[in-house]
Amino acid sequence: MSTVDYHGQTTLITGASAGIGAEFAQQMAARGSDVILVARRAERLETLAAELTAVHGVRAAVIPLDLSLPAAGETLAEEVARRGLEVTSVVNNAGFGTFGPFHTEDPKRLGQEISVDIAAVVDISRAFIEPLRTAGTGVLVNVASMAAYFPIPNMAVYAAAKAFVLHFTEALWHESRGTGLRVLALSPGATSTEFFDVVGTDAADGGSKRQSPQEVVATALRTLDRRTPPPSVISGRLNRAMATLGRTASRRRTVQFMGSTTVDRRPAP
Repeated sequence: MSTVDYHGQTTLITGASAGIGAEFAQQMAARGSDVILVARRAERLETLAAELTAVHGVRAAVIPLDLSLPAAGETLAEEVARRGLEVTSVVNNAGFGTFGPFHTEDPKRLGQEISVDIAAVVDISRAFIEPLRTAGTGVLVNVASMAAYFPIPNMAVYAAAKAFVLHFTEALWHESRGTGLRVLALSPGATSTEFFDVVGTDAADGGSKRQSPQEVVATALRTLDRRTPPPSVISGRLNRAMATLGRTASRRRTVQFMGSTTVDRRPAP
């Protein structure tokens, strides 16, 4: 088995204030990587940075940033350069979903969802991929979702956005072969994070059992440690089985099934 050596690396992690992003910071710092933590909530980032330095002895920088704003990648690259840092790995984890029939959704909120879930992933990947390819020792992980494998009524934009992330990242995997950079699209299923608090309903989990962030991140790092990592990985055996079944059913049956699993169970106002 060929493992990634994170010692001497600096990993930029978005959405690092909680959930999967914070867990990526924990597990990569435990492997020896310095980290740059990016999210909106500066206080949470500062607390996490102090903990990582104290426990793992790594350098932990904090960059508070709203990734729904334009040119997120350029802004981050300029701030990283201003601080004299050198990024060798990136984890694009930041993202959020909305829930409800598309015709009732707030257009402004949908625009922010597309900006964070799609535009920021592309912008940040583009801003850093050349130095990552040059270094040739690190990873680029873009967090997609099980939602990437299905059309999901009541989460139409989120599922489509994650399908974009999956296909985009798999293409980068192919383009990056031979550079030493390991590229991976990570697709968690339902995970115990603040995602469902933001969405506002448990119906978004489709009734499936939720994994822990620790399990999801361990899956990603274990996959990256393979001699020849694949372009994407789904976290969880049952999730992988469900994705396989989704490929064999007709599109009509697939979308009807997904619609039946995302019935809004919120109490009426």
